[in-house]
Amino acid sequence: MTSTKLMPGKHVVVTDFDGGEGILVDLNTKRYYQLNETAMVVWKGLEKGKTMNEIVADITSNYEVEPDRATLSVQRIVDNFQSYKLVGAA
Repeated sequence: MTSTKLMPGKHVVVTDFDGGEGILVDLNTKRYYQLNETAMVVWKGLEKGKTMNEIVADITSNYEVEPDRATLSVQRIVDNFQSYKLVGAA
């Protein structure tokens, strides 16, 4: 797991929906990304400057999921954010 602190890009706008899901809009590319509840927890954690381990702890304390599985999910979500250039090193 990366120890680099990541922050959402200033070019990304987020909208929350009832039920925990949301949409990210990349103002540079005009693309939008639909996020499920877990991805929104990760995004909001990054917005607050939380580490990956803190985000995993948030997920395991709020959902019935094993820490190993939560870690893999968080890593995969963050990797996707990075590949789409939605986050960058703080």
